[in-house]
Amino acid sequence: MTTILNYLWRFWLFILAFVLTIVLGIPVYILSFNKKNYRYAYKLIRIWCYGMFFGMGLRYELINLTDKKIDKNRQYVVISNHTSIMDIMLPCILFPDHPLCYVGKKELVKIPIFGTVYKRICVMVDRKSARSRADVYRRCAEKMEEGNSIVLFPEGGVPNDTSIVLDEFKDGAFTLSSKHNSPIAVFTFIGLKEMFPFDNSKGYPGKVKVFFNDILEPTDSPKALKLSAFETIKKTLAEHS
Repeated sequence: MTTILNYLWRFWLFILAFVLTIVLGIPVYILSFNKKNYRYAYKLIRIWCYGMFFGMGLRYELINLTDKKIDKNRQYVVISNHTSIMDIMLPCILFPDHPLCYVGKKELVKIPIFGTVYKRICVMVDRKSARSRADVYRRCAEKMEEGNSIVLFPEGGVPNDTSIVLDEFKDGAFTLSSKHNSPIAVFTFIGLKEMFPFDNSKGYPGKVKVFFNDILEPTDSPKALKLSAFETIKKTLAEHS
């Protein structure tokens, strides 16, 4: 019975996504043609994220593990662990004053309707292409010069092996921070791996714990930044999971 209810719950996700994408996707698509209008498009994107997250019966609790504050006048590289599709919604919910641009997989362009909007507002990367991966830095820099912050999941995706608590970090977010002198906002999401896994037969509505770990200032050593961020998130997962 539980499995049937889970499949019905996931079917509701498709209905919700379809309706929200139709209603909000068209104005976002139109606004995205002019870079100056992206801040207005972002307000609609945030509504989409709110609708998806809360519409699936999820909630969140923000827990600050640092006294540092997000500065409205700075652009950030935003990172977190990645265990669920719902991870994508949280940065937009958490950052009302910083239009966010995601670095995402090129394959998502193939999703009907959503893919059309996605390619207008995200920096797409073909992880199989070295040229595409290298070009991400240039395109992210352009987005940041336009006043946007960048969201990257440094694990590079959700591991197929669900026993992996935190996968090895890729260099991208930390190289970007060092090259463009942008601080890194570090978050840890706990709960979504169980509440909304990629297995459609599992999951349940509930409250996600969102830990705001730290703001790492850029340095000349991306490797040091990567190690610091990895150890910070790993420690939070160990202590609070």
